[in-house]
Amino acid sequence: MGTADRLVWRKSSYSDNNGGACVEVAELDTNIAVRDSKDPGGPTLRFTRGAWSGFVASIR
Repeated sequence: MGTADRLVWRKSSYSDNNGGACVEVAELDTNIAVRDSKDPGGPTLRFTRGAWSGFVASIR
């Protein structure tokens, strides 16, 4: 993803700051990007907004 360095990444307020297993999300025009907070330069996943909304609803 070429624009990953310009995205505004967010981490859950439930995450600790001790380097735990966290993911970060960022909004793209039509997608949601997800990455491992411990590896910000690593790979990112992209989901459509509908797929991400469905995932979040299913884990709530």
